[in-house]
Amino acid sequence: MLRTFRGGLLIGLAVAIAIAAGAITYERYDTKTLKRTIRRGEVLCGVNKGLPGFSIPDNKGDWTGFDVDFCRAVAAAIFDDPKKAKFVALDANERFKELQSRKVDILSRNTTWSMSRESNYALYFPAVAYYDGQGFMLPRSRNIDSALDLNNSKVCVQEGTTTVLNAADHFRANNMKYTEVKFPKLEDVLKAYEGGKCDTFTADVSQLYALRLNLIQPSDHVILPDVISKEPLAPVVRQRDDDWMMLVKWTLYAMINAEELGITSKNIDEALKSKKPDVMRLVGTEGSYGEDLGLPKDWAARIIRHVGNYGEVYERNVGEGSKLKIPRGLNSLWSNGGIQYAPPIR
Repeated sequence: MLRTFRGGLLIGLAVAIAIAAGAITYERYDTKTLKRTIRRGEVLCGVNKGLPGFSIPDNKGDWTGFDVDFCRAVAAAIFDDPKKAKFVALDANERFKELQSRKVDILSRNTTWSMSRESNYALYFPAVAYYDGQGFMLPRSRNIDSALDLNNSKVCVQEGTTTVLNAADHFRANNMKYTEVKFPKLEDVLKAYEGGKCDTFTADVSQLYALRLNLIQPSDHVILPDVISKEPLAPVVRQRDDDWMMLVKWTLYAMINAEELGITSKNIDEALKSKKPDVMRLVGTEGSYGEDLGLPKDWAARIIRHVGNYGEVYERNVGEGSKLKIPRGLNSLWSNGGIQYAPPIR
């Protein structure tokens, strides 16, 4: 132990001397994504092709949803205009490739943060936007109320997702048999389920709530209470793109901090007059936190004014103010029994 400590100390001293001499410098990687975005005049955002509550276009091509609003928040922080977000619909099996090839600047679509995705695809997941878990949907007529009673089920699942392995783990761990029915596109999975090619549909619980709305008789289908995995859904950016990663991460944290401080799209003008230190730092009337991100002082105030805080975005898209009516649960603030928690702006 002592030898290891001394070796580490000597290496540390050598690095410090090299830095002092100018031989080594510490700097964030910067692939100029922010500069390119500003020059282009819009944020290119990869989203799900059509998931109610999260990202879906209407017949005029206007997008709405939780993930859509996050992209608009990034655009608001940069341009003071949420309409500067442009949406690119991507399938699950093409999303990482299109991000790596710079077709989009950011992925904001139901994508689970995992170690292999960061290491194998050279990606960063800056922060968790939505805590989810995998579940099961099935016809109410099957009279099943537990995922432990799914033995011998025919399970529809989408290829290229973490869902495939999670389902296999669940059935193997509980000594149950099942038949896997896979399709590359989500709409094909849903079509197969509704057409009777399988008797069970597995996906993230939030996705099941959304897709159930697209069924001919939504009330004929039940989502089991069991959650069989951890699915932290997060925006995704490229590695070696640290300046952009910081901007994306703190956009989300600004929205969470705003909800905790009680700052909303309706009272943001009053918040700008506040003398409370935490509020002043968030809205930009104290400190240089925006400039540290390459943004104006009022970057967070822009987000709240145009898009809202985290709670507002949740409620209108997937919460009680929406058709999905998904309980906040884990996505409640830490102070309200959930696990959404943002580092302070200070």
